[in-house]
Amino acid sequence: MNYILEYWEAIKSGKVVVGRRVKAVYKRLEKEIQSPDPKSPYYFDEEAGERPILFTERFCRQSQGLIGEPLRLELFQKAYIQALFGFLEKETGFRRFRESMFLVGRKNGKSTLLAALALYMLIADYEGAAEIYSVATKKDQARKVLTEAVNMVKQSPELRAVLRKRRNDLYFPATASYFEALASDSNTLDGLNSHAVIIDELHAIKDRNLYEVMKQSTSSRRQPLVVMITTAGTVRESVFDSLYEIASEIADGKRDEPTFLAVLYELDAREEWTDSTKWEKANPGLGTIKQYRTLAQFVERAKTSPDDLPGVLCKDFNIREVSSTVWLSYEAIKSKLRFEMKDVENTYAIGGCDLSATTDLTAATLLIRKPNDSMVYVLQQYFLPEKRIEHLEDKNTNEAPYRQWAKRGLLTICPGNRVDYSMVTAWFCEMRDKWKIDAIKVGYDRALAGYWVDEMKANGYDMEAVAQGPFTWSQPMREMGAALEAKAVNYNGNPILVWCLTNTAVKKSGINNIQPVKITDKRRIDGTVSLLNAWVIYVKYYETFMYSVG
Repeated sequence: MNYILEYWEAIKSGKVVVGRRVKAVYKRLEKEIQSPDPKSPYYFDEEAGERPILFTERFCRQSQGLIGEPLRLELFQKAYIQALFGFLEKETGFRRFRESMFLVGRKNGKSTLLAALALYMLIADYEGAAEIYSVATKKDQARKVLTEAVNMVKQSPELRAVLRKRRNDLYFPATASYFEALASDSNTLDGLNSHAVIIDELHAIKDRNLYEVMKQSTSSRRQPLVVMITTAGTVRESVFDSLYEIASEIADGKRDEPTFLAVLYELDAREEWTDSTKWEKANPGLGTIKQYRTLAQFVERAKTSPDDLPGVLCKDFNIREVSSTVWLSYEAIKSKLRFEMKDVENTYAIGGCDLSATTDLTAATLLIRKPNDSMVYVLQQYFLPEKRIEHLEDKNTNEAPYRQWAKRGLLTICPGNRVDYSMVTAWFCEMRDKWKIDAIKVGYDRALAGYWVDEMKANGYDMEAVAQGPFTWSQPMREMGAALEAKAVNYNGNPILVWCLTNTAVKKSGINNIQPVKITDKRRIDGTVSLLNAWVIYVKYYETFMYSVG
């Protein structure tokens, strides 16, 4: 049975409502099946794709609800499984897809589907000594899929006969294979030889290293598989956002990665969340696995409750959002605007800086304007001590992908356990001397400035202290927020600034006073404060600055 073609016909006829990306992916898969390119290194084997479906429906049983009943997959699940397992390499006969992101709203059978796939890979995938892992940041989360699989086995006489539940895993003696749950703080992440890696709720993983280590652990297997089934979540600039961007480009046909299957059930536009005819785009199991009435209740409450809205948008409709306490929505923060350094060469700027010593980031900012251009251009550079990063790595509590940001040139790692402020000065001087970006004034917090102000003055900068508080920040913060929402700020997609902005909440005092605060103590907002310090000077000296700009 060809479930991919059946699903495509349902999509094409309008019987099934999906978003543009799911439609684009299945249209390409249908074409590869119906009109295969003879030069393609891949082919479709219907029986190979149907095998895990038959295994699931024959041997896996319900562990919730109708306990003990055979597990019946929905058409969208069958089409996905058949695509994942049915496309093979002509040269080897091994699977084409080695990695997959399956984005779907909550309560659409994610854990059940993952557990069934894990059991198939453990027992029936022709792989000796297969190592199957469910991974997450915390062990409790990682164990959810394993627990679901164990409960399925308990309900299935056939699976009980061939599998053993040991203390930490499910064991298949016939091939010495096992299924185990791992977390980022596990002591066994090195030396793994994974056949299948299952990541449930990718959005909750903050440490990209966990993903990288597990993906690398599959490198010696013949046909390994890394499957990520997740909702969008509210933590921004995590490994989820990075992989989501890759998956989106693959689904859109803008990126060629033939071994990555991206199936993204999401709304096409944020405003569709109130239109019940569009809900199926993010909830393919709506009406069968997921109850329509329950979702309708969530939506109605979110319409009048700002605290509930981000959760509904993220968890039910896969619209990337931030916590309800955050100053600006993710839609306001995220921007596709980009520029090259040559675009801001030979310009005038306002500088801003938020200095730190050991724990927080130090952030340096240049706010740039160009003649006859209403756009505000923002350049930033961040600084963090090496010892701080090593401490986070030792504790397995990486709060952000600092090493990755450093490789991209966005973050300077300072030797030792303190930020070297001279390196901050050097960045401002490099921007001026190499790119002719002349900062007419630089705003700073006097609390930690110390020798740095004198050093900057010695290098020709006009420095001005910015009082750190609501009386100074309130109006500039409002104007900065309005400019970000209006897409009048081009910060070149800097992920650290996005992270800082999504970590920023607002503290109100008096009638109209506001100031930025962290949503939690472990988050960093230094990029926001640095930009805000520059914005204070920008507002204060606007006419003088714009006269210089010309």
